[in-house]
Amino acid sequence: MKQIFHKIVSFTMAFVVLFSTMSFSVNMHYCGDTLVETAIFHKAKGCGMEMQKPSTDRCNVNKKNCCNDKQLVVDGQNELQQSFDSLSLEQQKLVTSFVCTYITLFEIAKKDINSYTDYTPPLVIRQLFKLDETYLI
Repeated sequence: MKQIFHKIVSFTMAFVVLFSTMSFSVNMHYCGDTLVETAIFHKAKGCGMEMQKPSTDRCNVNKKNCCNDKQLVVDGQNELQQSFDSLSLEQQKLVTSFVCTYITLFEIAKKDINSYTDYTPPLVIRQLFKLDETYLI
Protein backbone atom coordinates (compact mmCIF):
# COMPACT_ATOMS: atom_id res chain seq x y z
CA MET A 1 0.00 0.00 0.00
CA LYS A 2 2.82 2.37 0.90
CA GLN A 3 4.62 1.71 -2.40
CA ILE A 4 1.47 2.36 -4.42
CA PHE A 5 0.83 5.61 -2.53
CA HIS A 6 4.46 6.65 -3.09
CA LYS A 7 4.20 5.99 -6.83
CA ILE A 8 0.95 7.95 -7.13
CA VAL A 9 2.39 10.94 -5.28
CA SER A 10 5.61 10.94 -7.33
CA PHE A 11 3.66 10.67 -10.60
CA THR A 12 1.42 13.58 -9.56
CA MET A 13 4.37 15.73 -8.56
CA ALA A 14 6.07 15.05 -11.91
CA PHE A 15 2.97 16.34 -13.72
CA VAL A 16 2.82 19.41 -11.45
CA VAL A 17 6.44 20.29 -12.26
CA LEU A 18 5.88 19.62 -15.96
CA PHE A 19 2.78 21.79 -16.27
CA SER A 20 4.09 24.61 -14.07
CA THR A 21 7.19 25.05 -16.25
CA MET A 22 5.46 24.66 -19.62
CA SER A 23 4.45 27.77 -21.54
CA PHE A 24 2.14 27.90 -24.54
CA SER A 25 0.11 30.29 -26.67
CA VAL A 26 -3.46 30.13 -27.94
CA ASN A 27 -4.16 32.00 -31.18
CA MET A 28 -7.75 32.88 -32.06
CA HIS A 29 -9.08 34.25 -35.34
CA TYR A 30 -12.34 36.22 -35.23
CA CYS A 31 -14.35 37.09 -38.30
CA GLY A 32 -16.63 39.84 -37.08
CA ASP A 33 -17.80 38.77 -33.64
CA THR A 34 -17.68 35.02 -34.23
CA LEU A 35 -14.73 32.81 -33.42
CA VAL A 36 -13.67 31.01 -36.59
CA GLU A 37 -10.47 29.18 -35.64
CA THR A 38 -8.42 28.41 -32.56
CA ALA A 39 -4.85 27.12 -32.67
CA ILE A 40 -2.48 26.09 -29.91
CA PHE A 41 1.31 26.42 -30.33
CA HIS A 42 1.06 27.95 -33.85
CA LYS A 43 -0.66 30.83 -35.68
CA ALA A 44 -4.32 30.49 -36.69
CA LYS A 45 -4.77 30.23 -40.49
CA GLY A 46 -7.77 32.52 -40.82
CA CYS A 47 -11.00 32.41 -42.76
CA GLY A 48 -9.75 33.73 -46.12
CA MET A 49 -11.71 36.98 -45.89
CA GLU A 50 -8.77 39.20 -44.95
CA MET A 51 -8.49 42.37 -46.98
CA GLN A 52 -5.72 42.42 -49.54
CA LYS A 53 -3.58 45.42 -50.34
CA PRO A 54 -4.68 47.36 -53.42
CA SER A 55 -2.60 46.80 -56.53
CA THR A 56 -2.09 50.52 -57.25
CA ASP A 57 -1.06 53.34 -54.99
CA ARG A 58 -3.67 55.71 -56.52
CA CYS A 59 -6.54 53.62 -55.37
CA ASN A 60 -7.21 54.09 -51.67
CA VAL A 61 -9.73 51.82 -50.06
CA ASN A 62 -10.85 52.91 -46.60
CA LYS A 63 -12.75 49.79 -45.75
CA LYS A 64 -12.32 48.44 -42.29
CA ASN A 65 -11.10 44.85 -41.99
CA CYS A 66 -13.74 42.62 -40.40
CA CYS A 67 -11.23 39.99 -39.26
CA ASN A 68 -8.93 40.28 -36.27
CA ASP A 69 -6.51 37.97 -34.47
CA LYS A 70 -6.08 37.62 -30.74
CA GLN A 71 -3.32 35.78 -28.94
CA LEU A 72 -3.34 34.46 -25.39
CA VAL A 73 0.13 33.64 -24.03
CA VAL A 74 0.56 31.60 -20.84
CA ASP A 75 4.12 31.86 -19.52
CA GLY A 76 5.51 29.04 -17.44
CA GLN A 77 7.76 29.30 -14.46
CA ASN A 78 11.41 29.68 -15.47
CA GLU A 79 13.12 29.23 -12.11
CA LEU A 80 12.76 26.21 -9.87
CA GLN A 81 14.33 25.80 -6.47
CA GLN A 82 16.58 22.79 -6.89
CA SER A 83 18.73 22.87 -3.77
CA PHE A 84 17.91 22.28 -0.15
CA ASP A 85 20.80 24.55 0.94
CA SER A 86 18.97 27.79 0.31
CA LEU A 87 16.65 27.14 3.26
CA SER A 88 17.62 28.50 6.64
CA LEU A 89 18.56 26.18 9.47
CA GLU A 90 15.17 26.58 11.16
CA GLN A 91 13.35 25.78 7.93
CA GLN A 92 15.51 22.68 7.42
CA LYS A 93 14.70 21.51 10.96
CA LEU A 94 11.00 22.06 10.32
CA VAL A 95 11.05 20.12 7.07
CA THR A 96 13.01 17.19 8.50
CA SER A 97 10.81 16.95 11.60
CA PHE A 98 7.67 17.08 9.45
CA VAL A 99 8.97 14.33 7.17
CA CYS A 100 9.96 12.12 10.11
CA THR A 101 6.60 12.46 11.82
CA TYR A 102 4.69 12.00 8.57
CA ILE A 103 6.55 8.79 7.74
CA THR A 104 5.77 7.31 11.15
CA LEU A 105 2.04 7.76 10.51
CA PHE A 106 2.11 5.06 7.85
CA GLU A 107 4.25 2.49 9.66
CA ILE A 108 2.47 -0.73 10.40
CA ALA A 109 2.54 -1.68 14.06
CA LYS A 110 4.66 -4.76 14.60
CA LYS A 111 2.73 -7.77 15.72
CA ASP A 112 3.59 -8.93 19.23
CA ILE A 113 5.22 -12.29 18.75
CA ASN A 114 4.74 -14.46 21.81
CA SER A 115 6.41 -17.86 21.62
CA TYR A 116 4.78 -19.09 24.84
CA THR A 117 1.34 -19.54 23.33
CA ASP A 118 2.27 -22.98 21.99
CA TYR A 119 3.29 -24.37 25.39
CA THR A 120 1.05 -25.34 28.28
CA PRO A 121 1.99 -24.36 31.82
CA PRO A 122 3.11 -27.10 34.22
CA LEU A 123 0.55 -28.78 36.44
CA VAL A 124 0.40 -27.58 40.05
CA ILE A 125 1.04 -30.45 42.42
CA ARG A 126 0.92 -28.57 45.68
CA GLN A 127 0.36 -25.00 46.67
CA LEU A 128 3.78 -23.51 47.33
CA PHE A 129 2.44 -20.25 48.65
CA LYS A 130 0.80 -22.14 51.55
CA LEU A 131 4.14 -23.64 52.63
CA ASP A 132 5.85 -20.27 52.94
CA GLU A 133 3.04 -18.33 54.59
CA THR A 134 3.56 -16.69 57.96
CA TYR A 135 0.77 -15.58 60.23
CA LEU A 136 0.92 -12.88 62.88
CA ILE A 137 -1.03 -13.65 66.00
